[in-house]
Amino acid sequence: MTVYAYVDGPLGRMLLVGRTAAGEAGPVELVSLSLPGQKGGAAVEDGWRHAPEAFEEVAGQLEEYFAGRREDFDIPFADGGTEFQRRVWRALEEIPYGSTVSYGDIARKVGSSGAAVRAVGTAIGRNPLLVVRPCHRVVGADGSLRGYAAGLERKERLLGLERAM
Repeated sequence: MTVYAYVDGPLGRMLLVGRTAAGEAGPVELVSLSLPGQKGGAAVEDGWRHAPEAFEEVAGQLEEYFAGRREDFDIPFADGGTEFQRRVWRALEEIPYGSTVSYGDIARKVGSSGAAVRAVGTAIGRNPLLVVRPCHRVVGADGSLRGYAAGLERKERLLGLERAM
């Protein structure tokens, strides 16, 4: 069953989408965290159930992160994406708080050649879990801000929060 909730934060009203086993009130697996105006962000669909109670833990961790009291998230994620995307997304999850890496660094980490940097960038751009899977920590080889599905101003704000700029 797909459930959703909205959580307010300093980047705007975030849409959380999760999956639970049919008829169960157990833990929710986060499928998506979208920000307002995000390119490719989720939108509520017919048949989804509004369930803010299912996201209390996620909302609490986000609040701690934005308050500077949390550096890592402990949230179950639902599987999604292609095998290549999942490799790239796992590499994102390994970038330490307050650090940045280049798209080329990620390409090398996932075993792709220099020519695959564009494919890595595309996979990063399709990350459905903004903020909690830290694609904002990936910058250009020269340290410049490059692409962020929710806008470069939000990427800059997240890096500023983490004091990575």
